[in-house]
Amino acid sequence: QVQLVESGGGLVQPGGSLRLSCAASGTIFSIIVMGWYRQAPGKQRELVATITSDGSLRYGDSVKGRFTISRDNAKNTVYLQMNSLEPEDTAVFYCHAAMRVPGTAVLDDYWGQGTQVTVSS
Repeated sequence: QVQLVESGGGLVQPGGSLRLSCAASGTIFSIIVMGWYRQAPGKQRELVATITSDGSLRYGDSVKGRFTISRDNAKNTVYLQMNSLEPEDTAVFYCHAAMRVPGTAVLDDYWGQGTQVTVSS
């Protein structure tokens, strides 16, 4: 079994910064991609950013230029540096990892429990 544990959420003023971390633990084989998604009240879950094992990046349009995703493959940990935060960034942020099932081309999806980010003055 695999667990994703997020940390770093909280309350921040508009224009401020936060750094989220997500560490994967348990029986880990090959993590293909790790990333962050978020869900605001009354809205669907949306992509924030992802990073593959070889470093390919993908960002949601609303966070480009403000958020930076990075990864420590040795620690099975992904980070999200969030700068210039806006009230519209308020949401529960979820860590995601896709891992290859050994000996197959199948990917299993894992999610963290979520961490609240609130941007308010």
